[in-house]
Amino acid sequence: MQIQVVKSKIHRVTVTGADLNYIGSITIDEALMDAANIIEGEKVSIVNINNGERLETYVIKGNRGSGEITLNGPAARKVQKGDIIIIISYGILEFEEAKKFKPSIVFPNEKDNSLT
Repeated sequence: MQIQVVKSKIHRVTVTGADLNYIGSITIDEALMDAANIIEGEKVSIVNINNGERLETYVIKGNRGSGEITLNGPAARKVQKGDIIIIISYGILEFEEAKKFKPSIVFPNEKDNSLT
């Protein structure tokens, strides 16, 4: 049997932008992506702490060290600049493998989304 488990999580980052006129996705600072083991194009779930909204989209790589977290396209209707969100990706593993798997979880500084 296979089960879906948390693979990666960026816990509590501040949204730096919401661009309704973009084609879609979330732009994430490349340093945060690397730290959380998330790749460009990967499907992620977004949980908005401020309003309870949940959505799914895919990742676009942002400039390394910029702290950028921008929701693009229709997702921009679910968040506002300054909102605190959690970004989660999942993987599918065999049940026994899942018991031993350790996700990559990152806790950035909420003020500037830096890793320090």
